[in-house]
Amino acid sequence: MHTDPLAEISKDPLARMGLIMLTAIALMALFAPLLSNYSPHDYTGKIFSPPDMDHPLGTDSVGQDIWVRLLYGARTSLIVAGAVAILSSSLSVLIGATAALAGGYYECFCMRVVDAITSLPTIVVMILVAAYLRPSLMLLIMLISALSWPTGARIVRSQVLSLKERVHINASRTFGADRRHIIFTHIIPELSPIISSLMMQDARRAVFMEAGLAFLGVSDPMVISWGKMMHQALAFTYLDVWQWWLVPTGLALSATLIGISFLSFSLETAMDPRLGKGNARLR
Repeated sequence: MHTDPLAEISKDPLARMGLIMLTAIALMALFAPLLSNYSPHDYTGKIFSPPDMDHPLGTDSVGQDIWVRLLYGARTSLIVAGAVAILSSSLSVLIGATAALAGGYYECFCMRVVDAITSLPTIVVMILVAAYLRPSLMLLIMLISALSWPTGARIVRSQVLSLKERVHINASRTFGADRRHIIFTHIIPELSPIISSLMMQDARRAVFMEAGLAFLGVSDPMVISWGKMMHQALAFTYLDVWQWWLVPTGLALSATLIGISFLSFSLETAMDPRLGKGNARLR
């Protein structure tokens, strides 16, 4: 008996909580220009000003409004999360599925590439690339995606190896269907729970890595990032400013990661009922 994933998610309190968190962050990012009278790069004339009616989270060490920068930092995180989720999961599905279906030398080559990329230290690679190329948001998205897809490709390949032996796919192959038809008509619909899970995992990893790299200084200096804001705030922990600079930024980043995690867990359970039964037995 098939269930509607959206209906199942709507019944899950964790999913609702995650959706509320992500919706709040998305609305903050979308309506950032309407939620403040300042630009994120404007000098307000006040340094380390405590929160007031004009500046809900005060101002930072260079007199910029922290609330406005928090709003625009949400845009950066969501853009990176969405772009990496789409690009990385697409590469995982494409390479993993074609490797399993084609087999032979192509499969061997793809798996060796996966092994090579998986063995690379992600943070070190990104720091080295940033040292030779000018860091930018697009470069960051490409790097995170390029280093994230191999794990998903392994999962997709193992699942497709199982799927391609099923009766309906063998029948389709017998009647002359090519690999492209088999992938888009039979394989990908069967992989929808795994694809959804991969996209959520890639999005969560992208948010964390973007903030972490910005915290380390590996980012475009013109791009507003929560990680960069936290790094700047840590230099002034001896002042009261950390209370309205570091804490709200950390909470916003945490809420985004937790929201994605809650929604991911609920989505996996809804799209694969066997997970729900296993969790029920554990409880």
